[in-house]
Amino acid sequence: MKTLYLVRHAKSSWNNATMSDHARPLNDRGKRDAPEMGKRLRQRKPQPTIIICSSAVRAETTATILAEAIDYPIVNLNIDERLYGAEATDVIAIIHELDNATDCAMLVGHNPTFTHVINALSGSQMEEVPTCSMAILRFSTDTWSKIDQVQGELLDFDYPKKVRT
Repeated sequence: MKTLYLVRHAKSSWNNATMSDHARPLNDRGKRDAPEMGKRLRQRKPQPTIIICSSAVRAETTATILAEAIDYPIVNLNIDERLYGAEATDVIAIIHELDNATDCAMLVGHNPTFTHVINALSGSQMEEVPTCSMAILRFSTDTWSKIDQVQGELLDFDYPKKVRT
């Protein structure tokens, strides 16, 4: 079994029109939502043993906050420039490259790509995943290279505004 967390970065700031998209930081809501999602992540099992994120500042900051919440060593955070501006096929290629000894992985990236990947891998029909949302998928395979050949099960879909029961 393989478990995959797909996380869209937290809400980013648009306050500086001259700033590049890649350099945009989290806004106040993003700075509030990411730690909340980190608390929720800490309660989940299994925990990711590898975290890969986009090189965009907002994604890297979100990944760092989530990593800290689960005591994941920040020095082990994998920044993959391919996730910034990636197509769904690029994300799946990154997943295929994961070491099969890893049973639980997390990717932190962007929309609309992550919506497409979640839908493609789980058979879901989500229109758009909100910022700082977390989709948790499980695959009945021992090989990351086969995750797009088996229907993934969407175990949970969590996001900051979701009412917890």
